[in-house]
Amino acid sequence: MHPTPAISCGLRICVKPRSCRLRGTMPFGETPFTSTILPIPVTRLGAHPNVVMAVLAGRDGPITVEHAGGSVTGDVLLVRPGIVHSVRLGRGADVVYLNGLTFPFDAPLAVALKGNFELLARRSIGGDSCATEELRERLAFATDPLPAKVAEIVRAMQADPMRRVSQHELVRCLDMERTRALRCFKAATGLTFRRFKLWSALQHAALRMAERELVRTAAMDSGFADTAHLSRVFSSMFGLSPSVAIAGLDERERE
Repeated sequence: MHPTPAISCGLRICVKPRSCRLRGTMPFGETPFTSTILPIPVTRLGAHPNVVMAVLAGRDGPITVEHAGGSVTGDVLLVRPGIVHSVRLGRGADVVYLNGLTFPFDAPLAVALKGNFELLARRSIGGDSCATEELRERLAFATDPLPAKVAEIVRAMQADPMRRVSQHELVRCLDMERTRALRCFKAATGLTFRRFKLWSALQHAALRMAERELVRTAAMDSGFADTAHLSRVFSSMFGLSPSVAIAGLDERERE
């Protein structure tokens, strides 16, 4: 069994009428959010929306994201979340999902990253955690500081999806009425409470599969009902199936 992360509620929370401001925020440079890296071993991704902001890097040249007749092309793209788009690739690409960040540009679909941004993105995708941290900091200028109590809840949800942090715990820790607490969580993270739990479970499953767990085992360990449930969610959120993603991991290891 996985250890159960504790959610302490010792910090006093100040709640103002018609607001969701919390006393205490995470310092910049510190984040409870994970950044999931996923290989894409195909030449095209079908239409899907990213759950969170994503950096997509082509392996052998430019890639193109397309939406509603418009497109953006570049070697490394920062893609806005929530927009249904398809992707044209060359030999493949890799993506890092930057949880908890607000898309910081006016572009409706994506922007091409250049210079140091591009270098940091490629190092991040290569597994350099320091580069990921710096990339997050450089892209965080449109993101409000995260309330400390929300950060504790985020850590607990991401650490173990089987923990199933409840709305009751959210309400207790934020010391708010349920509807206001749910709105605060969405304002702070960019995702609804339910959607964030599902996204955390999916990342957990992807990590387990990267460590060579069977898909059915990864599904059960992450709180999905069965393999079919995981496969449906995986495909809808990532734009490719678990089997294709696993094949991509094998391909990267042979390079």
